[in-house]
Amino acid sequence: MSQRSQLTIPVLPLRGMVVYPAVVMHLDVGRKPSVEALEMAMMQKREILLISQKESAIKEPNQDDLYPIGTVAYVKQMLKLPNGTIRVLVEGTARAKVIDYQQAEPYMLAEAEILTDDQVLDEPKRVALIRMLLEQFKKYVGLSKKLSTETYSSVMDIDDLSRLTDVISSHLPLKLTVKQQLLEMTVIEDRAQQLVELISNEQEVLRLEQKIGRRVKKSIEQTQKEYYLREQMKAIQKELGDKDGKSGEIADLQEKIEQSGMPERMLKIADKELSRYERIPQTSAESSVIRNYLDWLISLPWTEETEDHLEINKATDILNQDHYGLEKVKERVLEHLAVQQLTSSLQGPILCLVGPPGVGKTSLAKSIARAINRRFVRMSLGGVRDEAEIRGHRRTYVGAMPGRMIQGMKKAATINPVILLDEIDKMANDFRGDPAAAMLEVLDPEQNNQFSDHFIEEPYDLSNVMFIATANTLQTIPAPLLDRMEIISIAGYTEVEKQHIAKEHLIPKQLKAHGLTKGQLQIRDEAIIQLIRRYSREAGVRQLERQIAALCRKATKLYVSEEKKRIIITKKQVENLLGKPIYRYGMMETEDQIGAATGLAYTAAGGDTLSIEVSIVPGKGKLALTGKLGDVMKESAQAALSYIRSRTDELSIDPDFYQNHDIHIHVPEGATPKDGPSAGITIATALVSSLTNRAVKKEVGMTGEITLRGRVLPIGGLKEKTLSAHRAGLTTIILPKDNEKDLEDIPKSVRETLTFISVSHLDQVLQHALMEV
Repeated sequence: MSQRSQLTIPVLPLRGMVVYPAVVMHLDVGRKPSVEALEMAMMQKREILLISQKESAIKEPNQDDLYPIGTVAYVKQMLKLPNGTIRVLVEGTARAKVIDYQQAEPYMLAEAEILTDDQVLDEPKRVALIRMLLEQFKKYVGLSKKLSTETYSSVMDIDDLSRLTDVISSHLPLKLTVKQQLLEMTVIEDRAQQLVELISNEQEVLRLEQKIGRRVKKSIEQTQKEYYLREQMKAIQKELGDKDGKSGEIADLQEKIEQSGMPERMLKIADKELSRYERIPQTSAESSVIRNYLDWLISLPWTEETEDHLEINKATDILNQDHYGLEKVKERVLEHLAVQQLTSSLQGPILCLVGPPGVGKTSLAKSIARAINRRFVRMSLGGVRDEAEIRGHRRTYVGAMPGRMIQGMKKAATINPVILLDEIDKMANDFRGDPAAAMLEVLDPEQNNQFSDHFIEEPYDLSNVMFIATANTLQTIPAPLLDRMEIISIAGYTEVEKQHIAKEHLIPKQLKAHGLTKGQLQIRDEAIIQLIRRYSREAGVRQLERQIAALCRKATKLYVSEEKKRIIITKKQVENLLGKPIYRYGMMETEDQIGAATGLAYTAAGGDTLSIEVSIVPGKGKLALTGKLGDVMKESAQAALSYIRSRTDELSIDPDFYQNHDIHIHVPEGATPKDGPSAGITIATALVSSLTNRAVKKEVGMTGEITLRGRVLPIGGLKEKTLSAHRAGLTTIILPKDNEKDLEDIPKSVRETLTFISVSHLDQVLQHALMEV
């Protein structure tokens, strides 16, 4: 550092800027001390010291708020603006360092020392630094949008390294602290090298800005392109007749999708399909397919659910209100609900109500739904032969739609309904797949939380659904499907139970349906019993309800025609209104007969009596079996005949009877298919009766399977068979000894009217069934 000179000079504080020597710049001055400093400078040598503030926000700076080094500038021009601000044109002349401030008011006056640059450089280094600065600055100007090529032209002819660094520094968008640092550097070599590094950094920043700018521009261009194409599409759609285009429809669908509560994975799929739907013309066939798919996704329940009311006492009251009898069935249902009340969940075994038609399986399921405050959906599976009925069709097919499970969930509109799978035993399979196999996934608690429907294509959660199935028989249900369900048997109603059901449920229901009141129509108890005994023959009450409806129709006609104002139906009037009795009450034989025995059978309609007749005529030992018998029943007849041949001596039968006689075994009502092993002892009894000319007691009914050694094996459906015997007027039932445990299932009112005889061998059967010689 060489020659220095001192001067006393007014100070003008600068905010947010630095003025370098050899640089001409405009300044707007508005603060009063600054204006006075300028005026003092104009009255003297027109010189003023420009020093930057350390903090731009300070309005009235003192000497501590200013940097120690500034620039001495010559005021070339000064102009007062209308708003009171003074615009000055200054030119920096030299660096100066403040030695001391002589005054602070009304303006700052400082004693300063002029700083000169240390330019001890050999010529090659000086030239090299000038070239490097110009080259880097040229690149910077080429990248910058704020500097023009004229800016570079104005500096390219500067030979003085010190001046060149100051001019270039004034054009760079550097921070105030960095600019001040360059101002304070008096060693020219250091300043030049620092400036080269700063220009290089600024070039890198500009490159990054350009890169980001190109990316943003590309994104904006893509958005503009999509907007332009959408506007074109709207115009085309308007020309095709769609006045509003799809914009309103798309917005509506978007809102519904967002409000549907779909999980994240389904939202992504729905948004993707909505985008496709927006792009595809409305006249396209695929447009309707996508719209249908979106409508299904929106209409399915994803989060909506009803609050369970798992109160066992309330459920008990509801079941008792809706159903008379069925005590064991209701007890099992209540146990199921009690467990769920403790666990606060309805996940558990799938209940399957099995019983003949008309015993109240469907209405029981409705009552369960009402008891736990869940929505009820009935799904009839009778005659379903196509797997797609359960799993749905793939969307590529014409007329594709979801399966019945998804349809049921849409109808329920909640994720936790009670779904009744009605007539699950009536499903069949063919070349279109096995629907029973598809039901395995539905009814498996381990799988149904990821139920796959071909139409929806994504897993749907069925784990919150309470499934209840109904069936007339278990024989046609596949074993794997049966394994997933807990069986609850509903046998049928006794005569007393039917009478209560008719009075408490059926008659009030039919009176309301026909617009009658209790005061207008009264059905006496004797008439109800007549309907049960002579006009219906079933395990349930469906046919009984039809007959009550027929009585109500007849009564309505009489009332409307003003023949009578109050109608009372007695036992005698039942026949007058409904005609001759359809059935003969007490279907047992009217007298003891030879070669005819009454068996007990279990059918899909409940229990029934089965009359078996045997005729023996001279012949060549042929055995004829008629009455549309199944293979098992034919085998029972063969086994009975073989046992009798082995016991001819004990039974006092001709050992050669089978060689000289033809035996014909017939089961009446030949149009009805009959099969099963439980008619074994009945066939054997009828054969022995015919061969020994001993009559069979008319009041005895029997059931049991027979072996070649005469053992009597247990059978199923004892409750249904006993009820049928009770309806038929039989008083004695012969049953296998191993079935004694099932007697508890029979209603007490029926047990008290019947005599049960347990047997383990055919000899015991014959002893009780045949009359003494």
